[in-house]
Amino acid sequence: MKIIITGVTGMVGEGVLLTCLNRNDISEICILSRKHYDISHPKVKEVIVPNFLDIQNFKTQLIGYDACFFCAGISSIGMNEADYTKITYDTTIEVAKVLLNENPKLTFHYVSGRNTDSTEKGKIMWARVKGKTENDLLKLGFKAAYNFRPGFMKPVEGQRNVKLIFKIFELFYPRLFPKDSLTLEQVADAMIHLVLKEYPKHILEVIDIQSIAANKY
Repeated sequence: MKIIITGVTGMVGEGVLLTCLNRNDISEICILSRKHYDISHPKVKEVIVPNFLDIQNFKTQLIGYDACFFCAGISSIGMNEADYTKITYDTTIEVAKVLLNENPKLTFHYVSGRNTDSTEKGKIMWARVKGKTENDLLKLGFKAAYNFRPGFMKPVEGQRNVKLIFKIFELFYPRLFPKDSLTLEQVADAMIHLVLKEYPKHILEVIDIQSIAANKY
């Protein structure tokens, strides 16, 4: 299969990328990114789009793909709702629309967040915005679309983009809270399985991701 991955300069996207590189069922990986990610691999090509709202200008480079693993994101800390919405909602939906238009049979995976607000009416700003993003992605008409709501995610060996706090947490968090914890390898494996085999739910909590990663569904 041929896949597109966003967010590889962040922890989640990088972990998913490194896992996918080792999968024989993936023949090509397009890194769709705002800035360069330093890697040299025969499976990988890179498309730099400084502003994802301008992705329409790059659409000819994004044809012929089976799936998009959308791992790009930003913390809401210190941001107002308008700016956070522009980055989290507007850019995601714009990318999704262009990719769907160029790849009608595309499967789209969106890495959201635990406790995302599907009602879009709660008091927590980021949860409302991500809830709207999830809801509207499911309305676009993809062959299949899934919203991933992971908890703690343990980085993949060899990752460069890992904050110190995650390095500390990974020493104890998975042991204390196994039902709330995943590895980024599990996240990537679940994404790959869902391109090949559909799952009845489209909002995926930790327990769903664990099951799909183990192909127990």
